Amino acid sequence: MAETEALLLSAIAGARLRTPGPEGGAERSSRISRGTVLVHADLHNHTLLSDGVGDPEAAFPSMRDAGLDVAALTDHAICGAAVEGTGAGGTPWIGLDRAGWRRTGELAEAYDRPGEFTAIRGFEWSHPQLGHVNAWFTDDFTDVATHGAMGELYAWLTRVGRRNGVPAAAGLAGFNHPGREDGRFAGFRYAAAAAEQMVSLEMFNRTDDYLFQGVASGAPSPLVACLSAGWRTGLLGVSDEHSANWGLQSSTGRAGLWVTEHSRGGVAEALRARRFFATRAAGLRVDATAGGMRMGSALRHRQGPVEFVLDVDCGPSWIGRVLQVQVLRPDTPVPAVADMVEVRCGALARFTVPMSIEDGPWTVLRLADPDTRNATQGPPNHPANNYAVAYTSPWFLEPGP
Repeated sequence: MAETEALLLSAIAGARLRTPGPEGGAERSSRISRGTVLVHADLHNHTLLSDGVGDPEAAFPSMRDAGLDVAALTDHAICGAAVEGTGAGGTPWIGLDRAGWRRTGELAEAYDRPGEFTAIRGFEWSHPQLGHVNAWFTDDFTDVATHGAMGELYAWLTRVGRRNGVPAAAGLAGFNHPGREDGRFAGFRYAAAAAEQMVSLEMFNRTDDYLFQGVASGAPSPLVACLSAGWRTGLLGVSDEHSANWGLQSSTGRAGLWVTEHSRGGVAEALRARRFFATRAAGLRVDATAGGMRMGSALRHRQGPVEFVLDVDCGPSWIGRVLQVQVLRPDTPVPAVADMVEVRCGALARFTVPMSIEDGPWTVLRLADPDTRNATQGPPNHPANNYAVAYTSPWFLEPGP
């Protein structure tokens, strides 16, 4: 059986998946789920085509050589969609223009190798008050000069995503560094038409954990605000790299995606399924089920115990390392912690948590170092004031038997 599974994973992922980081990492196959393989991704990066400093020609090779399997260039689109030909393809005060958009696409095509390395062209819609949104898998880009409100952006994404009669095949997007800008995406006001395309919420950006962003100033946790508004986003980690050290900065955000195919199509499918986790540890593997359903799934559950199964590993140097798992549930202004469980890396963990849909429609697992302080603190004595290592994507509770 092990040989059959290894052959399946080889067919899914190709033979060239590398172990990231100089100290190695975990194996790419889950011990609790089948049919997918783990790829390590960074979906938010900048170059001199907007306000980064590095040559875009060097970005994809840098991330590939650093051990990432999936990478995206997402330069800022500030007011450049109507601007043609700035010479370099963009400037720090204008951002991505048509020439820069074409160049990013050419580079993604040049470095994309299905089964080995997935290179993606994207852009960052950048509003100074409402916030920033990354978009991937679109044939075009837009900016705040052209679509300057959240509703206008959602409508544009919906049109792009349904181009050529192929709904949800393109136009995937996510909320970036949530709460950094005061407008908070118009208060995360829900737009049902764009719900399937808004696939992610950044929980790690650079070295920062955004769980408690803005809470000290009286705002709710971005996680609570987003999910309780009705969005069903997965949770993402990104480096938001602006230097020329793409993929090389330690302890910056990244994501683990569970893909059925190591390709752009496979990445898009995993994003649409919310089958991914946020981390800032290179080489980390996290897979989890709740009530038999994988992270990112709907969980039919009204009330009673929910069994969680967790597979977490980061290679030989992490074997036996103790992590604290916090079961996050809706509350205001910060999530409640329904339970805390200690787990050891390299060993499967099973635990049961009582849960009622009356208390809210989502749950998230936060994996933390119990002995290290989180840089951004929540309320005094909140259990999540320690240092997060990873977040699973949520489970979305729905009425069931």
